[in-house]
Amino acid sequence: MTEPADGMARPRPSRSSSSSFLPLLLLLPARHPLALLVAVAVTATLPPPALPYGFRNCIEAAWDPGLFRCIQRYLESPGPAVSDLPPRTYALNLSHNALRLLPPASFARLPRLRTLDLAYNRLQTLAPGAFDGLGELSALDLSYNRLAALDDGVFAGLGNLSSLWLRRNPLGSVSPGALAPLVNLRCLSLRGGRLEGLGAVAEAVKGLGRLRTLDLCCNNLTALGPGPPLPASLVNLHLCNNSLGGLLGASPATLRHVRTLDLSYNGIARAEAFAPLRLRNLSLLHLSGNPLDVFRLLEVSDVRPHSLDFSGLTLGKGGVEKVCQKLKGPRALRRLKLQHNGLQKLPNGTLASCPLLKELDLSYNRLRWVGCVGPLLRGEQRRELEALTVEHNLLQRLPSCGGMAELPRLANISFRYNRILTIGPGAFAYAPALRVLKLNINSLARLDREALRGLGNLTELRLDNNLLTDLYQGSFVDLGSLRTLNLRNNRVSVLFPGVFRGLASLQTLDLGGNNLRHLASRSLLGVPVLSKLYLDRNRLLEVRSEVFAPVQATLGVLDLQANNLQYITQRQRQQPPFRNLSRLYDLKMQAQQPYGLKVLPHRFFQGLVGLRSLSLSQNKLLAIPADVFQDLGQLTFLTLADSSNGMQDLPDGVFRNLGNLLTLDLENVGLHSLTLEVFGNLSRLRVLKLAKNELKTFNYSVASRLPSLRYLDLRKCPLSCTCDNTWLQSWLNNSRVQVVYPYNYTCGLRHHAYVHSFDTRVCFLDLGFYLFTGTVPVVLLLLVVPVVYHRAYWRLKYHWYLLRCWVNQQWRREEERYVYDSFVSYNSADESWVLQELVPELERDSFRLCLHHRDFQPGRSIIDNIVDAVYNSRKTVCVVSRSYLRSEWCSMEVQLASYRLLDERRDVLVLVLLEDVGDAELSAYHRMRRVLLRRTYLRWPPEPPAQPLFWARLKKALRWGEGGEGEEEEGLGAGRRGEKEEQA
Repeated sequence: MTEPADGMARPRPSRSSSSSFLPLLLLLPARHPLALLVAVAVTATLPPPALPYGFRNCIEAAWDPGLFRCIQRYLESPGPAVSDLPPRTYALNLSHNALRLLPPASFARLPRLRTLDLAYNRLQTLAPGAFDGLGELSALDLSYNRLAALDDGVFAGLGNLSSLWLRRNPLGSVSPGALAPLVNLRCLSLRGGRLEGLGAVAEAVKGLGRLRTLDLCCNNLTALGPGPPLPASLVNLHLCNNSLGGLLGASPATLRHVRTLDLSYNGIARAEAFAPLRLRNLSLLHLSGNPLDVFRLLEVSDVRPHSLDFSGLTLGKGGVEKVCQKLKGPRALRRLKLQHNGLQKLPNGTLASCPLLKELDLSYNRLRWVGCVGPLLRGEQRRELEALTVEHNLLQRLPSCGGMAELPRLANISFRYNRILTIGPGAFAYAPALRVLKLNINSLARLDREALRGLGNLTELRLDNNLLTDLYQGSFVDLGSLRTLNLRNNRVSVLFPGVFRGLASLQTLDLGGNNLRHLASRSLLGVPVLSKLYLDRNRLLEVRSEVFAPVQATLGVLDLQANNLQYITQRQRQQPPFRNLSRLYDLKMQAQQPYGLKVLPHRFFQGLVGLRSLSLSQNKLLAIPADVFQDLGQLTFLTLADSSNGMQDLPDGVFRNLGNLLTLDLENVGLHSLTLEVFGNLSRLRVLKLAKNELKTFNYSVASRLPSLRYLDLRKCPLSCTCDNTWLQSWLNNSRVQVVYPYNYTCGLRHHAYVHSFDTRVCFLDLGFYLFTGTVPVVLLLLVVPVVYHRAYWRLKYHWYLLRCWVNQQWRREEERYVYDSFVSYNSADESWVLQELVPELERDSFRLCLHHRDFQPGRSIIDNIVDAVYNSRKTVCVVSRSYLRSEWCSMEVQLASYRLLDERRDVLVLVLLEDVGDAELSAYHRMRRVLLRRTYLRWPPEPPAQPLFWARLKKALRWGEGGEGEEEEGLGAGRRGEKEEQA
């Protein structure tokens, strides 16, 4: 095994290996005599373990070698996924499987692994040493499993691990030494477990000298101690959503090194509970959701007001002013967050007593009015404020603010998630330096022409997810610096000419999710540098080249997906719509409604000489002309996926000009075959997706013309296991191309036969030789028979009749000699078994049985009847039991049958044991013991399932020979007494 340049361990074929024979093999006819010799040569030169570049349960990222996804493979252990991965693997995703246990050294064959995702499994146990060999692992995700405890040794060998996530596990205990090997751990998340005390966790992490973040939210913590102090390196501690109401077990040393502490939603009601803690070093303290008197807290603890997040706390009447008083000081406040405080109104001057602010966040309150903001602040504050956020409130109107005090540095305003219906003229005149304005997710139905006046510095405007129906001319005339305008998910149905006049710097315009049906020729006037235009999910019925004329020199991205574009003929009725967009590099036209594009007209993409990405999936294409992609010489990505029920095969030459194509997605397009005329010019193609097609073979001629191919997906194609695909078996073992799940390709509808392993020997057989060998004797026979017939006809006929007479005499002699097939010798004590079991079963198969009570002649002596019965029957069946052994008449019947056996030297005796008779009991019956020692016998099984086999053996013995000879016991008890017993 050698290590190739790309780091993947796999056999590298030599110059004399099978690769040199493959072209010759493929050029020869399947039945050519040389094909067999070539096949032998190929077999002889193949390396013993041919490792294919394809994996049973994983897929390697096409553009990121070493990253493997093994998602939703229903794996119960990691072995099937890891067994065939190369040692160069650096990232492995095994999430969303059914893993239950990680055995020791589960990933030892992947020493370079740095990221391992095992989330969303059913892991209950981690065996000690489960991660042995992963010395380079830096990130491990075990979230959403069923781990209840962490024992010593489970993380042995993970000295380089820096991030460990164990979120949403029913974790109730952590062994003190479980985390000790993680000396470089920096982030540990135990969120959503069942831990009950911080002390046990502190004991487990006390040796982690580099731990910086510990997340214990959503557990069952009730106390902060007792336990050792947390590591001095720990700066972020999250204890939210627990039951630390009394902060029990707290001591001054417990949290002395922590800088960010989250105690939200813990039911802490007493401010005095914080008194024992040393919190002066905190930079940020979150107490949201606690029924706590925050002002009392500031009195009894050493918490600095600037480090306290007042969000989610009950401030009471005049609470905002009190907060400002507590924060008052010479130092400016970077950010004031008053979220979830239940604020309903802010009178003028409410924030005047606060220190100088950079950012003000009033989100998640019940404010219905904020006015023009300026009156809330004093003069110095107005000059310093840079960002205002009032999201998730009840605002319904933004008033006109012309002539109000200005906030010269205010650059970012967000009024998202409100109920704003109208915006007054000059509503933002108080913020002339505004750069980002977010008004999305409101109920805005009309935008006043003057609403955005004076915002010459605005660079981003979000009006998406509102109820706007019309955009008026002049609405954006003052926004000369605007670069991004988002109008997605409104109800705009018409773009009036010149509506975007004044947007000289606009680069991104998002009009997706509206009701546009037509675009006027002057709709895009006023945006000379537009580079990205999103028109997806509208109702456009057509696109014309005149629409894009104003932006043809700069437009790079055009999104037209999910519109109502449709063509019914390949003949162009107008100029190609994109003929002037030479700078366009990304075009999306997938999923046209309601039934797809149907047809692509001739030269539809004419002019797109710079296009690099084209999406045409989900369009149910019925026809594609051969010249449709003629101008797309720079195209690197093309998808026609999910066009089934439409196109079947691609026209010859359709990709002839796509020499730079790197990725081609033809999944589920109904392809029946691949031809060199279609794929012959894709010399740079690296990724080819052909899943869910009707392909029965993958042509070698096509594969040989794809020298750069690295990723091939043929899943759910009905590949046939015929001689046409013999080359495919060898090609699947190609160490250059990754074939997705190559071991899962079945032979058409035969789900138990696989393409990678079907028998190809018949394809290399010389059928001519076998036909010659078989026909020569027949020809010779046909030549000899007429000669023999002519020369010796009467002599042959005479000998034929002699042979027939001899056979008939032998058959009649045998049939006429015996009156019965078998004489049944039994004791009267066993008569019920004989009459109810033996006789019905044998006579049902036409055996003629002789029974003493039925077939002995009355008046004759018993001995004469027994002699006649034995010699007039082909076989004698002795039903042996303890009663049988004690019967003198039965002993005589066995003796007579034995005499006949010695006299005629024929197998006439069949023994059936009804009971298990021991040697001690047989010792008194030396004749029977001698017979049992020398003869094979059948034992009657009491178990009903074994009885059919008993009857089959008995019938066979009566027809041909000794029943079950040579079969030792085997459930029915057929066998012989041992030779040692006989000697004894």
